Amino acid sequence: MQSRIQSYLRFAASQQRDTERIGPFLATFSRHSTNPYLNYAIPDDGAAPSLADVKALIAAYSVRGRKPRLEYVAKLAPAVEETLILSAGFTVEGRLPLMTCTPGSEKLLPVPPGIQLILPVSEAEILGTAAAQHEAFTEAAPTPEDVDSLRKTLAAGGLAVLARVAATGQPAGAGMCTAPANQTTEVAGIGVRVPFRRRGIAGALTARLLREAFDAGVAVAFLMAGHEEEFRVYTRAGFCATGEMCNISLPQA
Repeated sequence: MQSRIQSYLRFAASQQRDTERIGPFLATFSRHSTNPYLNYAIPDDGAAPSLADVKALIAAYSVRGRKPRLEYVAKLAPAVEETLILSAGFTVEGRLPLMTCTPGSEKLLPVPPGIQLILPVSEAEILGTAAAQHEAFTEAAPTPEDVDSLRKTLAAGGLAVLARVAATGQPAGAGMCTAPANQTTEVAGIGVRVPFRRRGIAGALTARLLREAFDAGVAVAFLMAGHEEEFRVYTRAGFCATGEMCNISLPQA
């Protein structure tokens, strides 16, 4: 399962970002953003990088004005972390639970009163989806590139769900599934705007995304839980922890 997920992460990165093969690493680079969560490398399974590999990886990110950074399933490349820390001074940002859900394990969670969930189709709905996600995570409005990225994800077969106030259409929160491959998808970007939090919207979004993904033929949905509260929400929706993601970067870069 973990190899399947890491293989999917490589595929998804190659669809969304520029990539470069550097030794045992697939380095990925956003065309429009220096956001470290959109610029990171994924090591090969069983990777044992040399000092030259690490130096080349650092140079590739530095020349693009990006922080050298990796996200990967820790168990699949156990030698990478020690090499990065000892040879180049990388530090671990976090170890996030890797969670999966398969058809039949999902839970039906209620939609809060006064909230409706829709699949965004119109330009206004797509913009509302991007706006809700970006406000939830960055407190900033999405750029035209952000909206276009969401539009392309939907066109490629990805899914999005927008939670909005039924009476007014005001966006309350949103989430998405990336375009599937090998019957696998990542559930990502589940965010709720501050005035609408602690009402059960995140759980309802997660449950609806799972239902839509499984109805479309997905056999494995996965995500990374950033915080304990998120972990509890995703557990209620039917996800269970199956591994650990390591996020590691070079702080001074």
